[in-house]
Amino acid sequence: MTLKTILLGACSALAFAGMASAETLTIATVNNGDMIRMQGLTEDFTSKNPDIQLEWVTLEENVLRERVTTDIATKGGQYDVLTIGNYEVPIWAKQGWLLPLEKLGDNYDVDDLLPAIRGGLSVEGKLYAAPFYGESAMIMYRKDLFEKAGLKMPENPTWEFIGDAARKITDRSADINGMCLRGKAGWGENMAFITALANSYGGRWFDENWKPQFDQPEWKNALQFYVDLMKDAGPSGASSNGFNENLTLFQQGKCGMWIDATVAASFVSNPKDSTVADKVGYALFPTQGELKNHGNWLWSWNLAIPASSQKSEAAEKFISWATSKDYTALVASKEGWSNVPPGTRTSLYKNEEYKKAAPFAEPTLAAMDAADITKPTVKPVPYTGGQFVAIPEFQALGTTVGQLFSAVVAGQSSVDDALAGAQSTATREMTRSGYIK
Repeated sequence: MTLKTILLGACSALAFAGMASAETLTIATVNNGDMIRMQGLTEDFTSKNPDIQLEWVTLEENVLRERVTTDIATKGGQYDVLTIGNYEVPIWAKQGWLLPLEKLGDNYDVDDLLPAIRGGLSVEGKLYAAPFYGESAMIMYRKDLFEKAGLKMPENPTWEFIGDAARKITDRSADINGMCLRGKAGWGENMAFITALANSYGGRWFDENWKPQFDQPEWKNALQFYVDLMKDAGPSGASSNGFNENLTLFQQGKCGMWIDATVAASFVSNPKDSTVADKVGYALFPTQGELKNHGNWLWSWNLAIPASSQKSEAAEKFISWATSKDYTALVASKEGWSNVPPGTRTSLYKNEEYKKAAPFAEPTLAAMDAADITKPTVKPVPYTGGQFVAIPEFQALGTTVGQLFSAVVAGQSSVDDALAGAQSTATREMTRSGYIK
């Protein structure tokens, strides 16, 4: 055996040993554009951390929530990094299901996180998840269709104006729907929008004593408006459409308006993917009548470490990389400033390059500033949350109510029957859980 052969064999053995000793992080994430983009850029992380390998489990939003919740509640240990919302973080942290993030690094700059976002991810002063992006909701609309119809978007539009405008710009012969809205059942799908809509109408899930309020006129008015609008100006099959489906419709030029997450702005304005990129305008989430309550949501998709993970040190390294200012700069260098993850850091909205490249930067920040999750609706409530109710029971309850409302959009039920079902279901669950006697 030659010396060269011996050396080559030794090198191969060392390389194999290095691969064998590498930790593999299993990351559960949602199948939206920002997360998929992150997966395409992770060579930057693995090249700097050759002892860490990444395995992705990428799921549709409702499926992700179901699997992650089941795994963490049963201490299954399937995942080392979870993609979860600001609904789950404080609840799961208090139950001891998440590890605090205390080693994000000297350069991470936790103080740069937007106060509202950071506050929603902290319990007793400790950060339990790092935000990948933050969002509120706003109107995205076709300026060319508005101009053609002789319409001008107000600075603070009302639902009455939006409903009228949606019907006017609907053109079934040209396959243009005046309004696209979430109809797919789920507490984070259709109920995110419908709850925000109800908030703006003065509706609330529960009164001060946790009694469900679906039998009140505010909910009837809000849900009837939504159902009628979808019938008159929405796309066919709207009951199956969530964020991704409506995004595709808008990018294809089939939506005159879309009211959804502010994070969608970078996708609808990207000429690589959107046929109407140069025609998009933005406006605040509507109000109803004289209430002047935007009722808007405040959401963030965040990366967290389950307490069941045996690889917490490596997991925190990954989270630090994925949610850092350096990652933002990496996306900007590869995809342009308009495509960086929004809504998490104060410094981004002071960045002149970003503001110049992203016409939606100021509307996004205005939408987030207009959201008040401590006072989501007009009347007093015993809970916090814009598009959700921050109690453990809401995940299952919100999805059940979402199924009732989705059936109305599908023509399988009536508004009155759906609201009666929601009232009955919510009353039964809140009684069973001990909120009401």
